[in-house]
Amino acid sequence: MLIIRLGIILGCFLGGLAAALAEEADFLDSLEGQWAGKGSVKVRVASPTIPVTCKFTSNAGSDSLALDGHCRGLLVFSRRISATLKGKEGSYSGTYIGAGTGPAVLDGVRKGSAIDLGITWAKPVNGDRKATMTLEKTGESGMTLITTDVDPRSGKSVVTSRIELKRVQ
Repeated sequence: MLIIRLGIILGCFLGGLAAALAEEADFLDSLEGQWAGKGSVKVRVASPTIPVTCKFTSNAGSDSLALDGHCRGLLVFSRRISATLKGKEGSYSGTYIGAGTGPAVLDGVRKGSAIDLGITWAKPVNGDRKATMTLEKTGESGMTLITTDVDPRSGKSVVTSRIELKRVQ
């Protein structure tokens, strides 16, 4: 009787785990494709905001996501931006290139339709090596990328980039 109960408990656990993994794969798959949009970037927290246009290609696997793109603004800003994430049970880790300091380390979790990530820059940016990034799916055909850092002078959080993307058909 104990073996049957343990089998039922184990079956329920594995069934729940399989459902969670399938849900994560579906979420990542929904982010795959070609994306384009506009937004704003601050090279540093005290810098003026630069309007940008961006294009990205996103490739998803059952437990991974790779974004690769380019943002341009005025004549003063042109940058390749990429992020590669590997997921496991709602947690994510990976790398980000885009701050001009070398590859940064990403680490975070998914909360609903967003992946909230901590960033550890390769070199100090805005006085330290820490920042945050949120990648959020918005509706069926939208994605928002937001990077936030702390102003070392005021201690206040500053949005250093906000890019609103739409799926390109």
